[in-house]
Amino acid sequence: MTDASGLLPDDGAAAELNARPAARERATGRPRVVVLDYGFGNVRSAVRALERVGADVELTADRRTATEADGLVVPGVGAFAACMDGLRAVGGDQVVDRRLAGGRPVLGVCVGMQVMFAAGVEHDVRADGLGEWSGVVDRLEAPVVPHMGWSSVEPAEGSALFRGVEDERFYFVHSYAAQTFTQGHDDAADPRYTPPRVTWATHGPDDRAARFVAAVEDGPLSATQFHPEKSGDAGATLLENWVRSL
Repeated sequence: MTDASGLLPDDGAAAELNARPAARERATGRPRVVVLDYGFGNVRSAVRALERVGADVELTADRRTATEADGLVVPGVGAFAACMDGLRAVGGDQVVDRRLAGGRPVLGVCVGMQVMFAAGVEHDVRADGLGEWSGVVDRLEAPVVPHMGWSSVEPAEGSALFRGVEDERFYFVHSYAAQTFTQGHDDAADPRYTPPRVTWATHGPDDRAARFVAAVEDGPLSATQFHPEKSGDAGATLLENWVRSL
């Protein structure tokens, strides 16, 4: 979905970051994290933020490296359909599917979260997502969009991502979001199934506020609608919580 932080794919950092030696030091004891390089995302800030909280980070579209890393981050800015095309072009859809099937952690950020849903609708055009969660991402039902700036969230009970930052604010830049989340939370849910932990946020005046999904924790798959890499100390703590779980 359109992200007002910028419509240009990538931020010019891929060449710089991939210029590092191919043989990276793996004996540091730091978790190995891949930021998936598929042309859509604020990769420079994401890589640096993850490095600061203790990860050994590589920016790459190499399928084997992305599949075998301790953690995979799927960034995303721009349009939902374009991001899906970019993911498919590098086999990112297959990488995410294989990792989750094997219980290997994935973190989606902004549109990288939105594509985890079944579909996205923008300007009346529907595009299929990865389908990890049911539901559709569409335009925020708020008087003013995009939602741009710092907002508080309502963390799910027992959240591991938000441990220590439950009362903090995070930085959002988006016009689209999932505004419902029923998977595992309705009467038809299998009682043996542990439902995803869903964190919510609102945008707009109290009487016309849009309530939307701000984050989801679902076994090995986690995602945030906001940008943790742009969310100061609170975002750094959230990323550190995720890195420590790898």
